[in-house]
Amino acid sequence: MSAQTYLAYDFPLLGAFWTMLWFFLWIMWFILLFRIITDIFRDDGLSGWAKTGWLVFCIVLPFLGVFVYVIARGKNTGRREVAQTRAQQEEFNAYIRETAAGGRPSSSVDELAELSEIHDHGAITDEEFCRAKELVLTGHGPAERSDSTARSPVAEHPHTTERDAG
Repeated sequence: MSAQTYLAYDFPLLGAFWTMLWFFLWIMWFILLFRIITDIFRDDGLSGWAKTGWLVFCIVLPFLGVFVYVIARGKNTGRREVAQTRAQQEEFNAYIRETAAGGRPSSSVDELAELSEIHDHGAITDEEFCRAKELVLTGHGPAERSDSTARSPVAEHPHTTERDAG
């Protein structure tokens, strides 16, 4: 009499479990491989030959190459990723600050040039120009409009002169 032996794989639910497990491990392997390849190219401390050597090692002998890379250089992989993330965040913050400035003049020279151009178009009077220039030169920023200039058509339309508005 021979007794029939059942393996765990013979049950449909366990077969699906083992299939999903192997599929998960296969996907994780590729994620690990691509992260290591990305880290090889990200590392500025490696020379071109060292990068080529690690890359060939990880492609020709993928299991051994990845395991050796993780053992030899895995400790600094996280540090390099954090440094790159911080650098990207700094660049993004600088871009946001630059964009939020909305093209405002970056120096007093630029502010004076813009002020002179507005004065030449006749949008502000000589008195307002002198007051604004004095504020820019003393470092207190551009002159603020008074209530009378804020309501005047000249202030609302800077390219019109007092002659055009009245």
